[in-house]
Amino acid sequence: MNEVIALAQALIQRESVTPEDAGCQQMMNERLEAIGFNIESLFFTDTLNTWARKGDQSPHFCFAGHTDVVPTGPAKNWQHPPFSGLIENGLLHGRGAADMKGSLAAMIVATERFVTKHPNHKGSISFLITSDEEGPFINGTTRVIDTLEARGEKIDMCLVGEPSSRDVLGDVVKNGRRGSLTGFLKVKGIQGHVAYPHLAQNPIHLATEALTELSQTQWDNGNEFFPATSFQISNINGGTGAGNVIPGELDVQFNFRFSTEVTHQQLQQRVIDILQKHKLNYELSWIVNGLPFITEHGLLVDATVNAIKSVTGLPTNLETTGGTSDGRFIAQTGAKVIELGPRNATIHKVDECVSTDDLIKLTDIYEQILEQLLT
Repeated sequence: MNEVIALAQALIQRESVTPEDAGCQQMMNERLEAIGFNIESLFFTDTLNTWARKGDQSPHFCFAGHTDVVPTGPAKNWQHPPFSGLIENGLLHGRGAADMKGSLAAMIVATERFVTKHPNHKGSISFLITSDEEGPFINGTTRVIDTLEARGEKIDMCLVGEPSSRDVLGDVVKNGRRGSLTGFLKVKGIQGHVAYPHLAQNPIHLATEALTELSQTQWDNGNEFFPATSFQISNINGGTGAGNVIPGELDVQFNFRFSTEVTHQQLQQRVIDILQKHKLNYELSWIVNGLPFITEHGLLVDATVNAIKSVTGLPTNLETTGGTSDGRFIAQTGAKVIELGPRNATIHKVDECVSTDDLIKLTDIYEQILEQLLT
């Protein structure tokens, strides 16, 4: 069996449902230590993280990823046991095959090959691995970055192994991500009987015009890298469950996915202005899930695009679509960040799988990126 497929299979067979690591990082660390990496295990509350580095010079290139996976749901719904790592018809099956244990295996094997060929390569190589990417992302990558920042240790370039490809391997590289801002709005009224509306204030009625204006506002026009900022109401709840009671409160949860054309502070203030314009009695709190970032053409992007072309013969599209990733924490330090991994068609689904041929090619792409950046 090909060495990258064997390693991916072994990682899949460890039931590392977030925030559990189940020994995955130890398996990776042993291989990295054998080729000269210094290993630091950083445990925060319930999350195991690894910071592994070889070299102390610039340029500093980092592979980043996660060993945790989302829950499988009922195993009976899977064609094959979700942690079997079974290979059938050129596909490696199992939870985490695409997101992202296949990428982790490709990173390790690519690095082993590169270091064997170039034991005195320039710069540094590191691995930032967490078991808290699929969970609340509180004690994972962000805590490791805090640790590195506190001691002045900087990453110059980072490749996150998230499954970026859409139709074929390497057709999409994420060279940035939109920001994510969540708001929690409570509109206050006065509860009462529906037959006596003059004695009550219905917060649903009161909020309707403001919510309509929020949903119809043009927040920006986007730019060459990002689509226009979007506003979506994701949850709304009011009422006691009784049909004859005017509710006293309305709870609304909404989310912005925003571009680099606007800051989260500007979005917050514009929301407040609209709410106050409509004279609502309200409470409002926020969670900044991540800030937008962009990595423009330069050493990292060009090396990645060239490596994909060399291995697959295909061009690459640079995109910032999709959700957030741990790349947002790394990018805020000034590092150039991209995301490149296998196809994302089955991630988080029943019967998640990845092409074994794609993993072999992904390993070659990762190795070529190292060749271009560190030789």
